[in-house]
Amino acid sequence: MRAHDPNSPARPTPGGTGKDATPPRPAREFRFDDRDFERIRRLIYAHAGISLNDSKRDMVYGRVTRRLRALGLKSFAEYLQQLETDELEFEEFVNSLTTNLTAFFREEHHFPILAELLRKHAENGPVSLWSAACSTGEEAYSMAITAIETLGANPRVRILGTDLDTRAVRTADLGIYPLERVEKLGEERLKRFFLKGTGDKAGYARVRPEVRALVRFRPMNLMTPVWPIRGPFHAIFCRNAMIYFDRAAQRRVLERFRPLLHPDGRLFAGHAEGLAHCADLFEPERRTVYRPVADASR
Repeated sequence: MRAHDPNSPARPTPGGTGKDATPPRPAREFRFDDRDFERIRRLIYAHAGISLNDSKRDMVYGRVTRRLRALGLKSFAEYLQQLETDELEFEEFVNSLTTNLTAFFREEHHFPILAELLRKHAENGPVSLWSAACSTGEEAYSMAITAIETLGANPRVRILGTDLDTRAVRTADLGIYPLERVEKLGEERLKRFFLKGTGDKAGYARVRPEVRALVRFRPMNLMTPVWPIRGPFHAIFCRNAMIYFDRAAQRRVLERFRPLLHPDGRLFAGHAEGLAHCADLFEPERRTVYRPVADASR
């Protein structure tokens, strides 16, 4: 048996305090068991079509506990009981589980294609566009900027922006963003389409009135039985929203997009959203751009 060298570093024992030992997981502030997680999964799926797998457990805990703290509640069970009767808090609950990752001209390859559509359809009257998961508005305003750059000032274009997250829609309607969010557009676009704030608004930029005039925002849940909108739209942008739906929910949404899309319109999807399972409704035309199948069942 080898003698121990007192000058050699000690080996950590399982659960010990050596530098290579895995630190124990800190105790959670609130108890959060399988039953709580399952109830939340069922609620958000039934209301918004969002499918949460087990890997989202910590994300759910982190976001929903903010609501428990805000309300001074002591348990998830107490909070979930409140959701049964408190409509305003249910709205906050849904908002807390909505992911709003967006940027101006995100997935930039889509906008030259949109410009082609605008030139094509503007000859025959007003063009209608829909940003169906608009988040905080960057996508819809990018569509408006593309319209002005393509068709000139005061284009005959109407853009609808909708989102499940009511707080995001309010932000979109204001059209005010931190400068770092818009500076990547370049100095020319920044001067042409935004107003820089001064004084207590320094560090922010607001979308110019002529851009905002092209867009209207409203909250809307794609899972509701009735959509309070009318087509046809020459383009529908629904990008990086359907990745949160399972295939059954995706199909329900796509079946409802189809009759709202102009026969020669296009559906713009996110880079991670394949629509092969709905090939009877939409067929690929270019990278994540789809055209409606002519004989799709209504």
